[in-house]
Amino acid sequence: MNIKRIFGSILTVLGIVGLIYAAVLFVNTSSGTREIKILAIYGTLGLLFFITGISLVRTTKDES
Repeated sequence: MNIKRIFGSILTVLGIVGLIYAAVLFVNTSSGTREIKILAIYGTLGLLFFITGISLVRTTKDES
């Protein structure tokens, strides 16, 4: 397995975890006390990691 593909898989998993954590924070906070900054940071980083990881896995050719 290629190093880029492994790194892409790790980034994808980190992105999924970040997006799930942002969703859990969004659901568990009351509407008056939502921390918009924290939600935006975790959501943005999760989305960035997820998209980067998926593109790394897709564009890396598997050489045997």
